[in-house]
Amino acid sequence: MQVNGKTIVITGGAQGLGLAMAKHFADKGASIALIDMQQEMLVNAKSELGTTTGVIRTYVCNVTQEQEVEDTFNQINNDFGQIDGLVNNAGILRDGLFLKVKDGKVANKMSLEQFQSVIDVNLTGVFLCGREAANHMINNGNKGVIINMSSVARAGNMGQTNYAASKAGVVAMTTTWARELGRYGIRVAAIAPGVIRTAMTDAMKPEAKERLLKMKPVGRLGEADEIAHTANFIFENDFVTGRVMEIDGGITF
Repeated sequence: MQVNGKTIVITGGAQGLGLAMAKHFADKGASIALIDMQQEMLVNAKSELGTTTGVIRTYVCNVTQEQEVEDTFNQINNDFGQIDGLVNNAGILRDGLFLKVKDGKVANKMSLEQFQSVIDVNLTGVFLCGREAANHMINNGNKGVIINMSSVARAGNMGQTNYAASKAGVVAMTTTWARELGRYGIRVAAIAPGVIRTAMTDAMKPEAKERLLKMKPVGRLGEADEIAHTANFIFENDFVTGRVMEIDGGITF
């Protein structure tokens, strides 16, 4: 699928990886529907994308709320006439140990709220947005592409019980949807980034960043543009579906 002239929805699209992918697709002629919870950040993102040729529209939506998601995707479909692609990028981190032990005794436990909040955004949000995008693709009779953002942490990582579980679930849904939706011309794939350079990683202590870099054979952090290029490859290669692309510089936890 060539992205020129297509409508692509990006959740968590007001900053970071979402905005980088939006810029990449818009520069190639796609129209973009940006979904985020922060109105002010959406305004800034739209302004940043204002020099592109495609139509850019923004939508405030909490991806964990079913009715909001249904209403937002109905509005996007009405505004653009169809939905050709979705990047399920919205996600959060609330890291913490499963159990924190001090002097041989449990001092703290990961709370259910800490666990559930990550599952709600990273897994339930992906489910709801993926369902609604596919619903419109099928009803409109057009082919489509869904990309779900996973993580190399899906294999398990200390301090990330909630995050790892959510990102493993994303991969399971990706494979399932690819098998179910292929008959309708809808391809589904996932991207599993490693550590990508962001404002957060830029603010890391030098010793922490050095340890992280030593874990990567390429000797550096990933760039947001490299994830955007991967998303573009998935869109434009019609033989890619049901697979996870690890873009991680060879990192091993």
